[in-house]
Amino acid sequence: MNEYVKAIDGLSLIVKLLLAIFVGPIIYGIYRIAKGKVIIGIIWIITAGLVVGWIIDVVTILLSNKVTFLA
Repeated sequence: MNEYVKAIDGLSLIVKLLLAIFVGPIIYGIYRIAKGKVIIGIIWIITAGLVVGWIIDVVTILLSNKVTFLA
């Protein structure tokens, strides 16, 4: 799963942003699972990031070019 984390981290800003907007809860839920946060990752997938988390993911990608909230 470490390759998955490296692959997501290596994407460009625009690709990460598009992924976060359109399929964020699934992609970044799996990202959190791959980073070892299994419970948070599963919750993220099931609840669609609790909508607030989805918005925070989009904002943190815009500001720092990486997912940092609970990851």
